[in-house]
Amino acid sequence: MATTADFRNGMCIDLEGQYYFIVEFLHVKPGKGGAFVRTKLKNVSTGRVLEKTFNSGVKVDEVRIERRPFQYLYRDDMGYNFMNTETYEQIPIPEEQIEGVRFLKEGDVVEVQIHAESGSILTAEMPTHVVLEVTYTEPGIKGDTATNALKPATVETGAEVRVPLFINTGEKVKVDTRDGSYVERVRE
Repeated sequence: MATTADFRNGMCIDLEGQYYFIVEFLHVKPGKGGAFVRTKLKNVSTGRVLEKTFNSGVKVDEVRIERRPFQYLYRDDMGYNFMNTETYEQIPIPEEQIEGVRFLKEGDVVEVQIHAESGSILTAEMPTHVVLEVTYTEPGIKGDTATNALKPATVETGAEVRVPLFINTGEKVKVDTRDGSYVERVRE
């Protein structure tokens, strides 16, 4: 059991039978009345974010989570198959539990969050940034680098990313897996 004084970002709690990650929290001590804690909680299974207020000192059930690196192997009808890089055990993970799945390619290592007591998989998180090769985009025109105009480009995983006009097919770009935005061109 934990109290509201133990809250920290990334902590996982059990609330009414559902698991939630604490995205952000704020301890508030108003002039009148008792202190309370405002939180933003992200549902592990649905991904929905909700705001909840707790009175100060309320006890909540903390869920112990282990984070382990898993390497992506292949996809089949069971889902995405991963291998634990420490034990070489292979497990399938459904698409809904992988954040940033459209940027996942063979050999990528993701961080899988596992419920410590039951061993069930909660989520799999891609690295924040990945480097991908552009497989198709309209050709860039010299001199178009001064504007902030973007064009669609297909990367090696099949996802579409908006890139600057000077990016051409065959170049590598760094992509943010959280929102699918272009970060920078990668030179080798």
